[in-house]
Amino acid sequence: MQRYPRDMHGYGPQTPQDCWPDKAAIAVQFVLNYEEGGENCLLHGDPASEAFLSEIVGAQPWPDQRHWNMESLYEYGARSGFWRLHRLFTGAQIPVTVFGVTTALARSPAQLAAMQEAGWEIACHGYKWIEHKDMTEAEERAQIRAALQLHENLTGSPPEGWYTGRCSVNTVELVAAEAGCLYQSDAYADDLPYWVNTGSGPQLILPYTLDANDMRFATPQGFNSGDQFYAYLKDSFDTLYQEGLEGAPKMMNIGLHCRLAGRPGRTAALRRFIDYVQGHDRVWLARRVDIARHWAVQYPATQPRLCPSQMTKQDFVSAFGGVFEHSAWIAEAAFEQELGPAHDTPDGLHSALCCIFRQASDDKKRAVLDAHPDLAGKLAAAGRLTAESASEQASAGLDMLTDAERSQFTQLNDQYKAKFGHPFIIAVRGLNKVDILAAFTRRIENDQAAELTTACREVEKIARLRLTDLL
Repeated sequence: MQRYPRDMHGYGPQTPQDCWPDKAAIAVQFVLNYEEGGENCLLHGDPASEAFLSEIVGAQPWPDQRHWNMESLYEYGARSGFWRLHRLFTGAQIPVTVFGVTTALARSPAQLAAMQEAGWEIACHGYKWIEHKDMTEAEERAQIRAALQLHENLTGSPPEGWYTGRCSVNTVELVAAEAGCLYQSDAYADDLPYWVNTGSGPQLILPYTLDANDMRFATPQGFNSGDQFYAYLKDSFDTLYQEGLEGAPKMMNIGLHCRLAGRPGRTAALRRFIDYVQGHDRVWLARRVDIARHWAVQYPATQPRLCPSQMTKQDFVSAFGGVFEHSAWIAEAAFEQELGPAHDTPDGLHSALCCIFRQASDDKKRAVLDAHPDLAGKLAAAGRLTAESASEQASAGLDMLTDAERSQFTQLNDQYKAKFGHPFIIAVRGLNKVDILAAFTRRIENDQAAELTTACREVEKIARLRLTDLL
């Protein structure tokens, strides 16, 4: 048995509709990352200087040395960039979520007070702005606990949101266990919030962004000018706004850093974008915590009726062994394959089961065909069909035939089986007696190979309909 933990399905083709307050077409959310004073630095006890997200593109860590230029670039974010962005957002009355590195906030009491006075949400951005990927679980857990304690000491309350950023594969689980935040944002997997299951229970994820993000000013092939930044933000907004007007609202994240977007030429572009957004109606400008609270009420965490990838083999085969008529071996083999969240949907599980069926020999396929009852045949008359087959035949009116119609079906069944050696099979749901008789008459003229292919496709259609009912 193999289980694949990544969810490649998400909401699928149908995303939640009318999901924002007052029928807003889009929720727009600005994040200000406050990391200045929490970055890698020998003064902070780190082994090397910072090398990430500054004006020095391609910077490398300097082991055992302070990097004066890097330090001063980060200092610009605290000393100047923050206040420029603070004036912009408060002047435009835009709510903001701060991803605050706790040691950075501790070194910037004036900025922290300004955030709180403005009513900005302060989510936790970890204890230090350093990589977590190589930490042991115990080391990362200690970092999380230190961040939680310092965050509460600084702000007066525990964080409702969390974003580590430079996270590890264990971060979401550890934060769920240690912090119990309303939401986490260490994911980039969707345009809408979604729930994940952790060892500590359901966790709401508000995905973040690395594309509508001023970090692109500090990476190769990123933004070179404010015009490029503005154009990308505008195009992103226009696309998501139109989707919302068409009935599929989304969330747009804009990620900012004091030392990057706080530069004058970039702030000017950001100001133009804010003016553009405020020129539209049906826009919900919100903090992340507001979005999370709304989502938790409108779309609370729920468990599906059946979750195939999480079932025991006995339960899996019991539930799905009859999807292919009297052929539990297909479900047994599918259970041993790589299943994951994408297979917890009708389409996903149908794909897994069909892969087993399609790779079977022709003899095994014929055995599956033979397991199906005749349409309106003796088993039906005797009430010995499976519940699924009985319901399907009844949906097409085959349980209410006249004597003449029953005689016609019997004759066709006999002719078909004499030629092909297995019952005539058709997915009857949505068809009537006339449709079925026409298909009967047409297909009886097929050759053996063509009809085996056709009959197998009909078996797969029947399986798909049954899975829809189950899932």
